[in-house]
Amino acid sequence: MYAIIDLNGKQYEVEEGRYVTVDRLPQQPGESVDVSKVLMVVDGKESKIGAPFVDGVQVKAKVIDHFRGKKLIVYKMRCKKGYRRKQGHRQDYTRLQIESLGVGSKKSASTAKQETPKETKEDS
Repeated sequence: MYAIIDLNGKQYEVEEGRYVTVDRLPQQPGESVDVSKVLMVVDGKESKIGAPFVDGVQVKAKVIDHFRGKKLIVYKMRCKKGYRRKQGHRQDYTRLQIESLGVGSKKSASTAKQETPKETKEDS
């Protein structure tokens, strides 16, 4: 069973018990993250696709650590003009461990309301 989630504007494929590396999150290591923006859930042969999100599905993850990616060199140059710029960049990342994929227990707000049966007036 796996799910595709939307986190910080990017999509990730997650599976229970696996690790995923995402852009830096504000939570500290050891804290939990709840993701309710689930785009798709696949369970064996069944799959649920959201429009845009699947109702009643929530992914719970735990922040393992924060780290920085490898250094990338950004080099700009204009031929015959004497223009050269060299700049380095390191992206900040967060490693998450997926704890659970909560499927189906939540009801949406529209179905959670108690509907009372309409009374019909009978003509006598």
